[in-house]
Amino acid sequence: MATLLKELNQELIEFIKKQKLFFVGTARKEGHVNVSPKGMDTFRVIDGKRIVWLNLTGSGNETAAHLLENSRMTIMFCAFEGKPLILRLYGQAKAYHERDEVFHQYIDCFPSDVGTRQIIVLDLDLVQTSCGYAVPLMDFKEERSILRNWAEKKGRAKIKSYWKEKNTTSLDGFDTGIFEEE
Repeated sequence: MATLLKELNQELIEFIKKQKLFFVGTARKEGHVNVSPKGMDTFRVIDGKRIVWLNLTGSGNETAAHLLENSRMTIMFCAFEGKPLILRLYGQAKAYHERDEVFHQYIDCFPSDVGTRQIIVLDLDLVQTSCGYAVPLMDFKEERSILRNWAEKKGRAKIKSYWKEKNTTSLDGFDTGIFEEE
């Protein structure tokens, strides 16, 4: 039932544009595997071989820590409405920060958000579709505004202080690279 492709085709790009939720999976050689749900307007297809997503401030920063050692990443979409489908994007990724030129190359692809932490670029080496027959049908109600409201209330300076407290190391104690080495 699975189909393997070397890149995204137009039909899959259109599917991605309609999705409200995606999952990101990363792991270092040692430590915990991380799978994170992502939402809001934070995902862009650049072309059939490259995607970017805006990583907003969260309680942890596992993805960035993992990518410093191991650039493998998987992104998964599931059709919760309409025709069943699971779409997995496999490739090599890198996290870019406000200090990086690549960050500025892509930041205008997204709505402005005080909680912007990194831009993740994923270069695809495999695209897989599978049936999704067991994925439940669910109706999208609305995006939650809690994260955006929290970030706006804090403001950029307090967000960066929060990063120092909560986002400099991973769950397993690995550096996330959020701040340049002094």
